[in-house]
Amino acid sequence: MTIRQISRVIDSVATSDGAGVKLRRSLGSSATARVDPFLMLDEFYSDNPDDYLAGFPAHPHRGFETVTYILDGHMLHEDNFGNRGELQAGGVQWMTAGRGIVHSEMPQQSEGRMRGFQLWLNLPAQDKMQPATYRDIPAEQIPRRAFSGGHIRLIAGELSVDGQSVTGPAASPVTQPIYADVMLESDARIDQPLPESHAALIYVYEGSLSDGQTPVAVNQAAVLGAGDAVALQAGGQGARFLLLAAVPLNEPVVQYGPFVMNSRAEIEQAMRDYQAGHFGHAAAG
Repeated sequence: MTIRQISRVIDSVATSDGAGVKLRRSLGSSATARVDPFLMLDEFYSDNPDDYLAGFPAHPHRGFETVTYILDGHMLHEDNFGNRGELQAGGVQWMTAGRGIVHSEMPQQSEGRMRGFQLWLNLPAQDKMQPATYRDIPAEQIPRRAFSGGHIRLIAGELSVDGQSVTGPAASPVTQPIYADVMLESDARIDQPLPESHAALIYVYEGSLSDGQTPVAVNQAAVLGAGDAVALQAGGQGARFLLLAAVPLNEPVVQYGPFVMNSRAEIEQAMRDYQAGHFGHAAAG
């Protein structure tokens, strides 16, 4: 077993998106802050309604997948094909934008805490123009497995947790993503096998972690090096973090806002298609 060491720490930066929702962006904060095939990771977290009430009004996507994971709060997804989906605490929406979709994500609360993440996962060139689809995954469909000193909720992929195989409800065939939400108690350790074929990273959203050499503080992402396992220890306050891994695409990435393609010409075509209202059909999953 070869333990993956932390090769790079990425600080998240405060920013806003949508109609002014305040958030922190780690992956995607710059063109070099990516881990193929992951493009962007945002964390939104506020008890102040002024920070989130404006939401994310209708906007387009093409060429990648969005994964929205809600820890606290209630949001409504609607798109230009008449689909509606509820995102509530502990649940996920996995949307494959494919050749095009226009959607909105709007808060369904006027007070209280709104907290969660949005991850952008690239699609291979062969799948960028597939019909758009989405799937709502309620909290009760996401398996939770305990181990000594903590637990894992597995949104996507397959892991062996404390010797038991666990499979998340979501999948993407080419990149084969693993998306896990991990909790560690004070000073607890996790030793987790991870496919050698996958690029991997973590994002700490509570407490702190270390691989024995490099510390990772709250609101930091850490890129993991080569290997077939990860070994991490929480600090004295414990830790909660996302563990993300997927097969790299090793393809050119050309991004213009909400469009992610493989060439400038494809981006220009996406803009023309959007302006002409030619985005493709979507289906609920």
